[in-house]
Formats: sequence, structure tokens, C-alpha cells
Amino acid sequence: MPHHVEPDGEGLPIPNRINAKPVRRTGAIVAAVIVAILAAMLVKGLITNPRFEWDIVWKYLFNERVLEGVGYTLLLTVISMVVAIILAVILAVMRKSVNPVLRGVSWFYIWFFRGTPVYTQLVFWGLFAVLIPRLSIGIPLTSIEFWSVDSQTVITAFNAAWIGLALNEAAYLAEIVRAGLEAVDPGQAEAAQALGMKRSMIMRRVILPQAMRIIIPPTGNETIGMLKTTSLVLAVPFTLELQYATNAIANRIYKPIPLLLVASIWYLLITSILMVIQSMLEKHFGKGFEARPVGTKGKQPPLPGKTEGEPKDDVEKTNEAAFLGYNA
Repeated sequence: MPHHVEPDGEGLPIPNRINAKPVRRTGAIVAAVIVAILAAMLVKGLITNPRFEWDIVWKYLFNERVLEGVGYTLLLTVISMVVAIILAVILAVMRKSVNPVLRGVSWFYIWFFRGTPVYTQLVFWGLFAVLIPRLSIGIPLTSIEFWSVDSQTVITAFNAAWIGLALNEAAYLAEIVRAGLEAVDPGQAEAAQALGMKRSMIMRRVILPQAMRIIIPPTGNETIGMLKTTSLVLAVPFTLELQYATNAIANRIYKPIPLLLVASIWYLLITSILMVIQSMLEKHFGKGFEARPVGTKGKQPPLPGKTEGEPKDDVEKTNEAAFLGYNA
């Protein structure tokens, strides 16, 4: 009795080929139905519950004070993150320095700012003018001063807010940057040294570009976290950001729930935009890393040692990642 022969995707005969049927995933279907029902119940409750007072929400969503709060929240987030990223790179490089003093200072900074609550740090920055009434430039460890100014004119509430947020965030970002730097193959730096490149140039041109692929995702998460952490600057006190603005309106009209929804909508909108930007940055810094496809038959180039007439699929179905760029 002749064997049944069925051609594969390459047109080659495969004797006694098994046509397997997909496994029924009943549990997944049941779970999807339950989740869909719960989601529908949640949406119905949000829309039909009169206590949310959506008419008040729409009335104050674009209120002048609210929009001003959105602007200050974004400004605090951008300034704090830019300063924090610069400090984080410096701290991470110091942690990897051969100088023990630089390593010790970096470790102490990270230990201190990660070990104390950001709210407590903001309170201290709000009391900066009380602790240090005047800022001066002179000869260290002497009473000789060349220039001095009242602290209150420099460390305003806004400046105290972004300084406190940036210094705290830099401690967390420094560990993220350090992890990214250590993830780069040491052979990259060795190859650059063999070409005569200086340590600073190696860091800028070889190590950091490769480390960005690992640094960007957690940094994006930290940026989103910073956006919401700005609600703590009341501790300074700074009273122009979004959360305080909506709270002030709620206390005036005795409508806390609708104004909380107003703040939530704006935070969700800004967070969504930041997530899109993060995704674009991840694609940009990850474009040097490419995976060889192993999907549908006949759509891949032939593997090494095979010709156009032979099957193009690897028997082991191994997904091979190829590093294409960033070589010294």
C-alpha cells in the first residue's frame, strides 16, 4: 500500500505528514468572557453613577487654573528629569571610576537619596532659606566672601520643587544607567582602546549608545513616575501644579470627586503621550539589534550552506539575534 505523500510549503514531499488540529483553549475563552463582563460592568458604573457628576467634570476639565496646573506639572517633570539624567550619568560614571573618592561620593549620594522619602527631602528644600539664610562664593573654610545673596531670592518655591525632585530622581536613575553600562560587552571598550580612543570618547561614542537600549525603558517608567510625584511638591510648598489646583477648586465648590476625575483624566492623557514617546525612543535606540525571522516557511532567506531549492527553515527553530552596529 503506497504511503500518502503531501508536499510542504517548499513543494517538497513529506511522507505520512500529520495534520495536527489546534488545541481547544476553553479556559482562555471563559476567562475572556468573564473579563469582558467585568469591564462592561465597570464602564456602566462609571457612566451611570450620578455621584461622579460628569457635568462638573466637563465644566472644569479646561478650567484656567487646571490648565495652568497642567503646564506647571509638565514643566516640573521636564526640568527635573533633564537635570536628573545629567546627574545620573555623572554618578554612574563615578561609580565605575578607578578613583575611590569618586566611587565613595557616588555611593553615599545614592544611599542617602534612595534611603529617605522624597516628601521629607522636599520639606527640607522648602526650609532651605531657614537652614542657610545666605548663599556666598569665597575661599573655602574661611570667612572671606567675594559674593553673597539672600537664599530666598534664589531658592524660590518653584526652584526648590524641581531641585528636590531632580536630586531624588538622580539617585534612582544612576543605578539604571550603571546597569546599562555594565550590560555592554567589555570587549567593546577593549576594541576602542586598541584603536587609540580615550576613555571619555569610548564612553560617549561606544558604551553609552549601546547602553541606551537598556536604559530607555526603565527611564521612561521613571519619567511617568516623576509626572505623578510632582503632586508631592505641596511639601515645599509649591501650589501651582495640577493636583493642588484641582484640590483648591474642589475645596471651594465642595465637589472633591469630580475634580479628582479631572486630575485623573489629565494625568492619564499626559502619561499616554509619554508612553508613545518612550516607545519611539526604544525603537530608535534598538534599531541596531535585529532578530532573524523564523516564521512561515518560504519567507526567509536560506540558512548558511543551503541553496534556493532547499527548505529555508532551521530544524531547531532557533531565533538568532544579530548585533549589527555600534562596533568600535
